[in-house]
Amino acid sequence: MSTPKSTIRVGTGAGFSDDRIDPAVDLAERGNVDYLVFECLAERTIARENLTRLKDPEKGYTPYLAERFQAVLPACVRNNIRIVTNMGAANPAGAARAVRREAKALGIADLPVAYVTGDDVAEIVRNNPQLPLMEDGSPVEALIPRMASANVYLGANVIHAGLATGAPVVMTGRVADPSLFVGCMMHGLGWRYDDYPKLAVGTLAGHMMECAAQLTGGCFVDPGKKDCDDPITPGFPFADITADGALTLGKLDDSGGRLDVQTCTEQVLYEMHNPTSYITPDCVLDITDVEFKQTAKCRVQVTGAKARPRTPTYKVVVGYHDGYIGEGEVGYAGPNALARAKLAEKIVRERLKKRGFTYPEIRVDYIGMSALHGMNAHGSGRPEPYEVRLRIAARTPDRKAALAVGFEVRTLHVNGPSGGGGGSNGIRELLAVKSILIPREMVKTQIAVEGKI
Repeated sequence: MSTPKSTIRVGTGAGFSDDRIDPAVDLAERGNVDYLVFECLAERTIARENLTRLKDPEKGYTPYLAERFQAVLPACVRNNIRIVTNMGAANPAGAARAVRREAKALGIADLPVAYVTGDDVAEIVRNNPQLPLMEDGSPVEALIPRMASANVYLGANVIHAGLATGAPVVMTGRVADPSLFVGCMMHGLGWRYDDYPKLAVGTLAGHMMECAAQLTGGCFVDPGKKDCDDPITPGFPFADITADGALTLGKLDDSGGRLDVQTCTEQVLYEMHNPTSYITPDCVLDITDVEFKQTAKCRVQVTGAKARPRTPTYKVVVGYHDGYIGEGEVGYAGPNALARAKLAEKIVRERLKKRGFTYPEIRVDYIGMSALHGMNAHGSGRPEPYEVRLRIAARTPDRKAALAVGFEVRTLHVNGPSGGGGGSNGIRELLAVKSILIPREMVKTQIAVEGKI
């Protein structure tokens, strides 16, 4: 077992499943980080990957896993950096085996990978149909026939346990985003799971870093209003944390983007529905006294985090099949473009009606005119556009009805109105999510290791 340090540095390697790879390599190469955390799951991701695993039992993990590990493993092994990630999605064991294959291909012999199981609670949900949905209080029973997944947000204790095995890589499925980071701090600094002042610091740090470049200027930049020197290659953040709970956020000084009091202030409010009670599996965080202080270029000291004890329940996200969206797009240009697009909409609606299709919801956008704020957002004096792209989308439980939407839009190319072109059409199966709470004692987790420690 490793000896706790007085200070550790935890870096962010990804903020979502399709994030850029090169900033993580930069941190691994020259960031002097002890842990590199890849946060790659969104609410619908596990449901999607469960469907993937049904087709291939060895799959079901994040699609970019191979590319990420090919890129960062050499530097992480060379610099003794521990990797923590939820790229395992619906199949942490399969993901662990995939990482070992990539390591072997890179000439890294027998890389041990610890993996966490127990977040999949679909069977528990099936056996407890009376559990109320958080959204409206109705029983989860109605969703069970359409359920694609049910995964509990595990906490930092499973990350700590995975790191305690000594494996260089810890692979999980659904773990709360901040908890990935808190687990590194528990392991590296020797923090206890009942030390809530320390857990407050770790949870705040994890919340700040979980979305990578959102903290370092990515979603902050607004040309001419909120600028940065290099918006093309923003670096990913890291946190320096001491054993007594001092926290400083930073990024590599010569990387792009920016990290300052302003970017930190925006990020701390991200998804913060209640600043006094940000509920995680590890604690209930209170950010109302948090303060940021610029201490150097790309360095911000953070103080004031508070926390109350964790709740007796875990949150579960239930992914379920919610029908289909059929859609089609076509562009019109030149004089009278908007009028032709409006006629095209009328034609499609009437033809779908004649074919006997009905839809619970239809959305029509004149892209460039109404797609974001509606047709009258800028008043009646808005000039007529010289080009407009019509998009028609409809939600339906009937796959045939969904296909018909794109088909009818596609036929506009030769059936009029005049001047239509550049069309596209498609259909998407919808995965929706709702949430329930389950008692912690229902959840049984396990840590296993692929390979030899």
